[in-house]
Amino acid sequence: MTEEKEPNYPNHRQSWGIVGIIILATVVFSPLSLVLNDITGKEFSFLLTYMLSMGVPLVVVHQLRKRKTSISGFKFNSCSPKIIVLILLATIGIQTGITSPLASLIPLPESMRTIFLDLAKMNGVFAGIAVVLAAPILEELIFRGIILNGLLSNHSPVKAIIISSVLFGVVHLNPWQFISAFLIGIFSGWVYYKTKNLSLSILIHFINNTFAFGSMYFVDAEAMIDMPLAEFYGGYLNFFLITAGALIVAALSLYFLKSELQDSLKQSAESYPEDPINK
Repeated sequence: MTEEKEPNYPNHRQSWGIVGIIILATVVFSPLSLVLNDITGKEFSFLLTYMLSMGVPLVVVHQLRKRKTSISGFKFNSCSPKIIVLILLATIGIQTGITSPLASLIPLPESMRTIFLDLAKMNGVFAGIAVVLAAPILEELIFRGIILNGLLSNHSPVKAIIISSVLFGVVHLNPWQFISAFLIGIFSGWVYYKTKNLSLSILIHFINNTFAFGSMYFVDAEAMIDMPLAEFYGGYLNFFLITAGALIVAALSLYFLKSELQDSLKQSAESYPEDPINK
């Protein structure tokens, strides 16, 4: 007897199950870093632990989707330099104008302060590979390539994007990264819905993480964590100018990006006319 396929996998409940798999993998593999820290160094230990914590769930969930549906791959397409530039500006604008001000409003307990400072000190090659390369690829494959792709077949675009973004925030397991992950998830999810091009979602995540990781070379991480954001910027006037400028850049970039993505949406609809996302 042939197993019945589920063309809309994963649904809402199954998506939460995927997040559970990732959290379980994180709990299982995290002790490995304690063993490897003194042997390989903290950064390589961090990279290996992350690759296992996110890579193993990706393999498991990909095989589940492959077994439950006829989907066995992901969709990657090229894009114009103009779209890349607009995505770059929008991502940095969102992070500077929205994410940082919102995250700064949440009090940081001493335990989380220690964790974030330790992470900020990891600015070498292996940490860079984990944050700048591995995270954008692995996380976008799961959260946009699998979860959002399935949710778009079960819900309206707005609901699907919000659900996938909430799940993306939850999997980071702290409110400070939740804000960044949720907002980037909204932007990345919107672009994925418009184009069905996973390359652009990875690009957004790559820019976001590269900007955050690269800034650690130019700012005092301890001062940035301990000071109010306005004080860190050198006063309320600077804070207002930087935040307002970033919001304007983000808004204009999103406005022009929307029209640029229309062509990509049409091309995607012509290439995949049977795909329920395009209906």
